[in-house]
Amino acid sequence: MAQCRLVLLFASLLWIAVVVNASAGDADPVYKACVEQCEKTGCVGDKCFQHCKFSSDGVPIDGPWFLQEPLYQRWKQWGCHSDCRYQCMFDREEEREKLGYKPIKYHGKWPLQRVYGIQEPVSVALSGINLAMQFHGWVSFFILVNYKLPLRPNRRTYYEYTGLLHLYGLLAMNSWLWSAVFHTRDVELTEKLDYSSAVALLGFSLIVAILRVFNVRDEAARVMVAAPLIAFVTTHILYLNFYQLDYGLNMKVCIGMGLAQLLIWAVWAGVTRHPSRWKLWVVAAGGGLAMLLDIYDFPPYLKFVDAHALWHATTIPLTFLWWSFIRDDAEFRTSALLKKTK
Repeated sequence: MAQCRLVLLFASLLWIAVVVNASAGDADPVYKACVEQCEKTGCVGDKCFQHCKFSSDGVPIDGPWFLQEPLYQRWKQWGCHSDCRYQCMFDREEEREKLGYKPIKYHGKWPLQRVYGIQEPVSVALSGINLAMQFHGWVSFFILVNYKLPLRPNRRTYYEYTGLLHLYGLLAMNSWLWSAVFHTRDVELTEKLDYSSAVALLGFSLIVAILRVFNVRDEAARVMVAAPLIAFVTTHILYLNFYQLDYGLNMKVCIGMGLAQLLIWAVWAGVTRHPSRWKLWVVAAGGGLAMLLDIYDFPPYLKFVDAHALWHATTIPLTFLWWSFIRDDAEFRTSALLKKTK
């Protein structure tokens, strides 16, 4: 139970950190004046943006076609407002650095260097690796239960949670896909897709935890457990997308669902005789420790690697270990059921 209290402590600290966190950069009057001036003139110092030039009726002037970039290169362009924010942010940070001040956040994010128009290149790369790890884990699980383990006479698997974990794998891959897209280009649409897919994954992960830990195999009982959670998650996603994108509320919901499944798995790992329970301990403890990266947030290293990117890095080995446990569990449950049938 000491490990459970440790996870609870991590979550409590994270809650406090979320509440007190604020972005001082976008409140800086020098930065705000720079952005306002840039949107009027299209320039920050000697750097000007072609798509910030407007005609008298407010239509952007992109210049003659032969001065524009080819279509295959224009994908990396941002809008006038975003480019002004970006350039003013780095100009202001250079001024602050000369005065001996530490970096600060702007609009909730650290000043990160773009690469070919990609807003957070390290987070994008790590999200891609996480996507690949989820795909590898899901495919290896699919091959195991369908081709390596014995099947029932009706060609269905003995493992009772096969369908649930197939759906979990698809939701996990979807979540990491939109994470990569969101970190590539942070706009309203990609933000909502990233948040919605993450909430859906957390909600379904909680359902999987409850059904597996309490060994719920009856279909009617599964529906009774899953229906309220599915209704809650669906309502929350609709609220975020069509009413208000409430960051504070969304963080509380995600922390609540994440903490609940961490505690469920941790407690079960402490009482079960499952041969691979140590893997659950590592995943639960690792997930709790990873929260520290958001609690003790720090400025980006070399303008590329921040705490959130490192959090993405920690999930890579945890994902591998999690799918390893799932495969072990499938073998364990199949073996137990085969013994009962003999």
